[in-house]
Amino acid sequence: MTNYYKYLILIMMAILGSSPLLAQKGTNRTEPPKLPSKGICAHRGAVEKHPENTISAFKEAIRLGAQMIEFDVRLTKDKQLVIMHDTLVDRTTDGSGYLHEMTLRELKRLDAGSWKSIQFKGEKIPTLQEVLEIMPDSIWLNIHLKGGKKLGRKTAKLIVAEKRLHQSILACEKDAAKKVRKVNAAIKMCNMERSSSRSKYIDETLVDKFAFIQLKKSRENDSLAIDIARLKKNGVHINYVQADTPNHMHQLLDQGIDFILTDHLTLLLEAFSNNNQSYSSQNKNSTLNQQ
Repeated sequence: MTNYYKYLILIMMAILGSSPLLAQKGTNRTEPPKLPSKGICAHRGAVEKHPENTISAFKEAIRLGAQMIEFDVRLTKDKQLVIMHDTLVDRTTDGSGYLHEMTLRELKRLDAGSWKSIQFKGEKIPTLQEVLEIMPDSIWLNIHLKGGKKLGRKTAKLIVAEKRLHQSILACEKDAAKKVRKVNAAIKMCNMERSSSRSKYIDETLVDKFAFIQLKKSRENDSLAIDIARLKKNGVHINYVQADTPNHMHQLLDQGIDFILTDHLTLLLEAFSNNNQSYSSQNKNSTLNQQ
């Protein structure tokens, strides 16, 4: 082969290697995408008009621009990871009984959409794998584990295998957390082990080195400003349940809350978007993308 042809081949390789289309394929990304440092979390997806914890609700939350999406994971009888909040399937499907007593095949026969609207007739209970497949890699996944050690281990393994480590927060209790850390100590977790008081809950979050905490407006909210200051001082990121009005949202974000869970996603996202520039400047030194 002449030097001329070798030279042409080298040029073509350089051009192809720098192509944006090719760079998006596979795992060629050298760094994970930057994630939001503040924002609105779609509680079980966009649930105002869509059935909770379904692919439809998650796709709508993505379309609306949610910075974080929260959903619940449980184990089936045959140890498959599926998305559902309740222990019983009764409220959100046309079936009846305990989810953990049903196989994935049995659960997939149920209608998980008609209870919300006839528009969603035939909507299925999704698996965690199916949910991960539709999620962009630039938003936070707030994955609430509704179970203990086995669920923690199995979920953590899937998160690692699917290369979702950078954006996943496993919200769990201590038993599950122990197994998650054994799979991969770098997985971010939110402490869901409730205590007798918020002060004790914060103490245990700090001792056990959880990256996130989830505060509730129903628990000792008079001390919120002090609690936020303490958590921020110790580098803990704060999720808050929940706000449903723009005024409450602005108040919480201005106080230092990082992400607000809501069932009124459209309203809060619009209000957040109108002030996003100011919130971004407040958090330009956030450590969220450095963990």
